[in-house]
Amino acid sequence: MQPRILNYLIAAVFVALIFLTIIFVTAILPATTFQPEATAASHDYTASEWRGREIYKREGCVYCHTQFVRYQDREMGEMVQAGDFVHETPHLLGTERTGPDLSNIGGKYPDAWHWAHHVQPRAVKPGSLMPSFSYLEDHEMKDLVAYLQTLGKERELAARRRKKSSHEPAAGGHAGAPSQEPLTWLEAPQEMRDEWKRISKNVDTDNSSIANSGRGIYMQNCATCHGVTGRGNGPVSSSMIKKPANLTRPFYKQYTDALFYWRLKEGVTGTRMPRWGRSLSEQQLAYLVAFIKTLPVDGATPSNQIEVVNYSQLDQPDVMSKNYEEITHLTELKHEFPQNHGGGRH
Repeated sequence: MQPRILNYLIAAVFVALIFLTIIFVTAILPATTFQPEATAASHDYTASEWRGREIYKREGCVYCHTQFVRYQDREMGEMVQAGDFVHETPHLLGTERTGPDLSNIGGKYPDAWHWAHHVQPRAVKPGSLMPSFSYLEDHEMKDLVAYLQTLGKERELAARRRKKSSHEPAAGGHAGAPSQEPLTWLEAPQEMRDEWKRISKNVDTDNSSIANSGRGIYMQNCATCHGVTGRGNGPVSSSMIKKPANLTRPFYKQYTDALFYWRLKEGVTGTRMPRWGRSLSEQQLAYLVAFIKTLPVDGATPSNQIEVVNYSQLDQPDVMSKNYEEITHLTELKHEFPQNHGGGRH
């Protein structure tokens, strides 16, 4: 009888040791050794922003939205780092993307847009699965919007400073170079930026001979859609519902080399732009980037091709003023919407 009890005790000790080891490795050890330094993107919340963060948690927003742009993510903005979250206890990284990632949503839309979006989501985002939060009090909505406007704000400012320094005109640069600051809300994913950094070490996209080599690649593969001069008026364009991009618009002159490389390599979703990375080598794509950069800037953009210069213009660029008047109107009429409760409070 005693040896049998001893066997049980030995087994229990081993199970307890395994259990304690798991706790130590997964909880205690990381908490005591992983202490990342605060980055430029870390944010210390104000009282209003912190209340909004609590509302974000209370309403269950974390169930559908992540706050974690990963290395392989596309079109979600700057990648997050561990030091971005030093003021986050607990963190709200999330695991599901039923809704879009919100890591860099701060500053991309005005407060009125966020307010209207939470009151009547499908009024500003047709087809959205998000429930209405029209039952929130005005002060709660104000705090929630204040919190959302912090997400990625410092990260965006840091990226803007980095890109501005990388686009400083070199000594002897031509006077006609665009003086606008590069777009900060649209950038190639980190994976593509790292890939381009490796490629650009061997290819100078500002070299005229490299651009001339890219011209032949462009004429053979791109001119049928984008036209010989890049104005999007190639012979095939007339049969397309989604017209090819006019690469002479000032909008595209703000693209970085890495962003052009990414678009060329992986194509553009929703258009007939192919994934040229399947048929062209990295060197050929780099030559093509060099040529596209030499296309002239057409300041006389037709009136039906409105320049999109802010992220908030992407919804309906051709009727944006009217759109935001309607959003403001929705905000004023928030209490007239049906009380469709959603989120974490029932």
